[in-house]
Amino acid sequence: MNRKILFISVGGALLLIFFVAMVLFQEHKAGQQSAATRDNMAALHREGAPIKGPHDAKVTIVEFFDPACETCREFHPLVAQLIEQYPGKVKVEMRYAPLHPGSDQVVAMLEAAHRQGKFWQSLELLFGNQSRWVIEHQSQPMRAHTLLGTLEVDRKRLSEDMNHPEVVQVVQQDVQDGQRLNVRATPEFFVNGRPMPSFGFEQLSLLVKEAVADAY
Repeated sequence: MNRKILFISVGGALLLIFFVAMVLFQEHKAGQQSAATRDNMAALHREGAPIKGPHDAKVTIVEFFDPACETCREFHPLVAQLIEQYPGKVKVEMRYAPLHPGSDQVVAMLEAAHRQGKFWQSLELLFGNQSRWVIEHQSQPMRAHTLLGTLEVDRKRLSEDMNHPEVVQVVQQDVQDGQRLNVRATPEFFVNGRPMPSFGFEQLSLLVKEAVADAY
């Protein structure tokens, strides 16, 4: 009888130890995930980045993009649809990821245009005429510059601001943050800090839907 009681006691103790270990492991794993999310959030947002949608929206889509990217051009109106689908609840924050040759100069132009309040008009123009300044997947900065000159912008200031230290710093920070977040292709989306499980508009739509349900 004593052996039976001892066996049961030992078995119960082992189960308890296993249960406690599992709880501690799950807490540790959750802590790691929370830390990773915090790190992501620190790298995702940059003060002064172009934003479309209400600034107080609780759901933020962060998009790392390259204006020379065909898929970025195709997703551009789709992201706008998501903002309209959830009025007042969703915004998009744009971050530069100049992965195509020559795109570093083009995103500098975009940031220079942003300093004149012309980011979105400039982006629409570049996307709408992408074939005129992207040749065989390579950006042609001079062609892009000529195209942007058709907008109501101060062309002299646009050229000067491309090399302004603050513009250079913005582009460098976006590139560094993109590398930190393992952005290797564009467009790359994060919704309230969560990356897409796989690429596609359906996946992005689902992430936004879940984020809106959680936030509102």
